[in-house]
Amino acid sequence: MASSLALIVILGLIMNELFEKMRLPGLLGMLILGIIIGPYGFNLIDNGVLNISSDLRKIALIVILLRAGLGISIVELKRVGVSAAKLSCIPGIMEGLTIAFLSMKILGFSFIQGGILGFIIAAVSPAVVVPQMLELMNNNLGTNKGVPTLIVAGASIDDVFAITIFTTFLGLYSGSHINITMKLIGIPVSILLGILLGLIIGIMVIKILKIYNIHDTKKVLIVLGVAILLTTLEDILKDTVEIASLLGVMTMGFIIREKSSNLSSVLSGGFNHIWLFAQILLFVLVGAQVNTSVAFESGFNGIIIICIGLLARSIGVLISVKGTDLNYKERLFCVISYTPKATVQAAIAGIPLALGVESGEVILAIGVLAILFTAPIGALGIKLSSKRFLVQE
Repeated sequence: MASSLALIVILGLIMNELFEKMRLPGLLGMLILGIIIGPYGFNLIDNGVLNISSDLRKIALIVILLRAGLGISIVELKRVGVSAAKLSCIPGIMEGLTIAFLSMKILGFSFIQGGILGFIIAAVSPAVVVPQMLELMNNNLGTNKGVPTLIVAGASIDDVFAITIFTTFLGLYSGSHINITMKLIGIPVSILLGILLGLIIGIMVIKILKIYNIHDTKKVLIVLGVAILLTTLEDILKDTVEIASLLGVMTMGFIIREKSSNLSSVLSGGFNHIWLFAQILLFVLVGAQVNTSVAFESGFNGIIIICIGLLARSIGVLISVKGTDLNYKERLFCVISYTPKATVQAAIAGIPLALGVESGEVILAIGVLAILFTAPIGALGIKLSSKRFLVQE
């Protein structure tokens, strides 16, 4: 495990630097590295690392969302609040349902099978999108109208809708007794619970760290540990009540920024340093989950389904930002930013096959193909279009 981690870190740094010198997103180089050295490539990563890959990726995602929360101001959030709420559900639902109906025509799926596939693919990747939005915030690109904040807020909730609807279709397929109305009502409830927990825990952390004289590095580690425990609470309570814990993590960062600027400054610096290491683990290990041979089995049909799904998603994004003060270039940037798929697909695309869903192999293949097709295009699109479509303050 130690040598595998060393290999991931050293090669990850090299690939990141190499791609940035070519003016390409560094994360793209790390994703490609993961595919090359992963179990479906040269198999250079120890099984011990792969066994804890999901936990490592989750911790890295927590670091991203804490940084995102610490970077969002209440003024910006008020400005984009309604549009962010629309972005969190309209594009994903439109994409998921479009793919569900397409699958019936192209693949001969039932509507339920199509829904399973549709809402696997419908989730945007905060792991790809959020880091690039934070970079835009740091460079004051698009911040005059809160574009990065809008996309961060929307993308962070988008997954909650996609995963909840995916599990609903999966339950319908297996014949489990599911009250669809209650399941749909549970989505806003889980979002509100996540926000509420994040607020409460964030305020508690501020008070505790004000009372005790703790070294800055320890403050960073305490907040990270508390955030990880918050996501663990979701796993413990999932059979009783759903909690959007990752949204709660981002809310923690947000409330700390609003209530304690000194603590926020300390944490921002600390998490920026941790992110240097966390991003390598995240993107290399996401790449390592991608089975290219399986992806290509879905062939031309898979590409058609993904492309038409993205078209429906793009229309959903444009509907969501209608009525805002964004110009056509900024709206097009939002469309491009909502393209990448990666983390959710890597995590759940294999579940239908494991549970014996008919055509589970096809679902897995298209889910993996979605990562290969959209992550590079989306990451590169964000990088190139941000400088052309957004205004720098």
